[in-house]
Amino acid sequence: MKDAIKDTAARMMGVVHRNTLRLSGGRLGNRAFGMPTVMLETVGRKSGKRRTTVLTSPLQESSRVVLVASYGGDDRHPSWYLNLRDNPDVVLTANGETRPMRARTAAGEERAELWPKVVNTYKGYGEYQERTDRQIPIVILEPA
Repeated sequence: MKDAIKDTAARMMGVVHRNTLRLSGGRLGNRAFGMPTVMLETVGRKSGKRRTTVLTSPLQESSRVVLVASYGGDDRHPSWYLNLRDNPDVVLTANGETRPMRARTAAGEERAELWPKVVNTYKGYGEYQERTDRQIPIVILEPA
């Protein structure tokens, strides 16, 4: 029951945030927790339908965009992460620009290098990691 309530609340907040970004042309809702927001379009792993999620991006380095699949420290991965894990071809809208990207999960040394930068940008990610036994994935988006 608790999971269902959290999932419903997350979906509702996502709809509001997504519509705010779209209706304002990206002028409103383009930052959260001191980070830029992005819209990530994935293909549903079960439905095959296109799904758009508003996320924060703690790091944007040249053509590379970094996302964190924290789901607030939940023990479950967020749906958007499961979707891109199964189909890494995504569409990203950031700074008013929409472009195809390819997603991958950072591992090993790359993840070890990125995690402190991510937590330095937003301390909440470190707190989320403390709440769960799963390793919170760091997702790297690069031009397709």
